[in-house]
Amino acid sequence: MCTCLSLKNKDFYFGRNLDLDYSFNEEVAITPRRYEFKLKNGSTFYNTYALIGMATVYDEYPLYAEAVNEKGLGMAGLNYPFHDMYPEPKEGMNNISPFEFIPYILGQCKSVEEAREVLKGLWLDNVPYSDKLPLTVLHYMIADENECIVIEHSKDGLLIYDNPYGVMTNNPSFPYHLENIKNYRHLSTNNGENHFGHDIDIEEYGEGMGAIGLPGDASSASRFIKASFLKLNSHCNEDENSNVAQFFHILDSVMMVRGSVVTSNKRYDITTYSCCVNASKGIYYYKTYDNLGISAVNLFKEDLDAKKLIVYPLNRELKITYHN
Repeated sequence: MCTCLSLKNKDFYFGRNLDLDYSFNEEVAITPRRYEFKLKNGSTFYNTYALIGMATVYDEYPLYAEAVNEKGLGMAGLNYPFHDMYPEPKEGMNNISPFEFIPYILGQCKSVEEAREVLKGLWLDNVPYSDKLPLTVLHYMIADENECIVIEHSKDGLLIYDNPYGVMTNNPSFPYHLENIKNYRHLSTNNGENHFGHDIDIEEYGEGMGAIGLPGDASSASRFIKASFLKLNSHCNEDENSNVAQFFHILDSVMMVRGSVVTSNKRYDITTYSCCVNASKGIYYYKTYDNLGISAVNLFKEDLDAKKLIVYPLNRELKITYHN
């Protein structure tokens, strides 16, 4: 389970909650320019643009959960359960394994417009990284400061949807979320007028009553509504600290607390980490479930023409400031 978010307030920000019942040995990974990706289709891909994001690194290969490139284009994969697995490779198409998808798009595209062109000939197939690392069924959100799209796969190829909300969660498919949000068009940040009856005066008893009915549970449909409502009504100053704090506040509103979501195998889903990337400046901010403090890695403070991956282990230990 996950929630992805894009937000522009002077600078452009992209990030997500990653909700799982386990850690996947994630680290902040920077892929420099011209890094060699040996694709499963037999070809070799060298990225034009450097990337920063959260990844599991196996044998010097960054398996990204999400990333942003040096041009400000962001992409994230979100769990998409209960859907058919990826199809077999298809002759005549540009076959790409899902684990290659994020670096393949971000490595060569500087905008959503360019990504649309690359996606036209792309086929996401069912070839895993290895026998020990099977594929997880995902759908994807891609965003820049001007537009946002969602990509979902089918047996007939990729489905591409415009995303006017800049928010994405999980199953059901994206068209469902576009329809479901219509049920909440009455919500307001202001206290609403009394429509209960014309002959009786019913007064509000507190602030925020215009948003009664805003979902608060952990389901993907509810998280989509709540994150969209908070994002579309977000107001904060344009300085960096205010934007980063605001972004994390929105993600915090839909995070999973240990014990609140029990999986079918009797484990607990939690928000293992949250990230906010200033895509305009290449700064990757994150916090983990156990460490609420914000850590940051700046893409542009590294040698982006280096020959090897640059990896930063996560700060997972909570640090408390005592005042007495």
